[in-house]
Amino acid sequence: MSKFDIIVLGSGPGGYVTAIRASQLGFKTAIIEKESLGGVCLNWGCIPTKALLKSAQVFEYLKHAEDYGLSAKDVEHDFGAVVKRSRGVADAMSKGVQFLMKKNKIEVINGFGKVKPGKKIEVKAENGETTEYSADHIIIATGARSRELPSLPQDGKKVIGYREAMSLEKQPKKMIVVGSGAIGMEFAYFYHSMGTEVTVVEYMPNIVPVEDQDISKQLERSFKKSGVKIKTSAEVTKVDTSGDGVKATVKTQKGEEVLEADIVLSAVGIKTNIENIGLEDVGIATDRDKILVNDYYQTNIPGYFAIGDVTPGQALAHVASAEGIICVEKLAGMHVEALDYGNIPGCTYCIPEVASVGLTEKQAKEKGYDLKIGKFPFSASGKAKAAGTPDGFVKVIFDAKYGEWLGCHMIGVGVTDMIAEAVVARKLETTGHEVLKAVHPHPTMSEAVMEAVADAYDEVIHL
Repeated sequence: MSKFDIIVLGSGPGGYVTAIRASQLGFKTAIIEKESLGGVCLNWGCIPTKALLKSAQVFEYLKHAEDYGLSAKDVEHDFGAVVKRSRGVADAMSKGVQFLMKKNKIEVINGFGKVKPGKKIEVKAENGETTEYSADHIIIATGARSRELPSLPQDGKKVIGYREAMSLEKQPKKMIVVGSGAIGMEFAYFYHSMGTEVTVVEYMPNIVPVEDQDISKQLERSFKKSGVKIKTSAEVTKVDTSGDGVKATVKTQKGEEVLEADIVLSAVGIKTNIENIGLEDVGIATDRDKILVNDYYQTNIPGYFAIGDVTPGQALAHVASAEGIICVEKLAGMHVEALDYGNIPGCTYCIPEVASVGLTEKQAKEKGYDLKIGKFPFSASGKAKAAGTPDGFVKVIFDAKYGEWLGCHMIGVGVTDMIAEAVVARKLETTGHEVLKAVHPHPTMSEAVMEAVADAYDEVIHL
């Protein structure tokens, strides 16, 4: 039986980052993966979706070439080639993780891992053979998958999850997207841009319901303007897949209606991968589909840890990576701070993009803060106007008493690259006045942050 200092179960952006940091810190490390290195994120999530979205964005630019004084006639797309490019990007990234494993001398064990008492893991290979490994520390990072609703069972053909949505052989003429979180809105944008007729059905009153209401309303306006149909406060109660396509019964405030489509994409959240991995055998405590951990990701059983989507924090790749690093640095005896889950940025990569960190205006008011709120529209940004992307705005929220930056919310092209300024500033406890006096380059999209802060403090110049 092979013995390691640390074994990581799962090689997504939580698992493989954890393994690399563990190896850097001198731990003899192994990682177990049942499919491809990189997990869902690299192979079926974060990375290949961005490749699809880039193809859609380029296609949209070409269709609107005249807006830039250019001519591009009879522009067409090859759906199969777009999907193929996306898969190629994913494969390249997975190979990159393979290289990193070799570089850091991490043993990669292929198979399905199951934790056992006594700090052991049993791994079942594809051929059915089982091998047992042991470690001083076992870190569970098995991630999550598309959640299924009882009223929306996935058959992988007509009712699909995000995984099938990334590799359809044929582009659907009509699609219903159920759920308007990041996954739902990204696929709605992609398929609509490619020419599919898209309807988004959202149970909550606003799309992207975790975002600030001003952001939700702006994104809904942008999507409706482009031709995407959106139904909020609506619920798919049943689907009929017996015919050529799908008939979805949708319950709205006005009553029931039946929508017809070729494909229904279920994007209603995630289900953690905690079944059949031995948690019950070891006695590891769970609650509401999550493994319970302390601030440094220790479970209730010594020697067993968990990070990423299987734990109660936000189910985001960058959160999983940060949790894994904190976990192994604590094991190495380093001085580490617990992760601040109130300062985690969230990004949605449709066009316009959405990015945010901290409290929404509603949350800040509910907490009793006296607020200073500033907004700067990209329609007043020279860079955005020159780029032909004036839709959207930056919204900032400050505590009026101490100047604490409570929240930052952005919608527009490129904002997912801009939100880090607010994350770092909040980490450093920067005040609104300090942001205002930090000179931002002109002309850039990022100066909209400074302008929004100036608006909050009644010093805005360009409005």
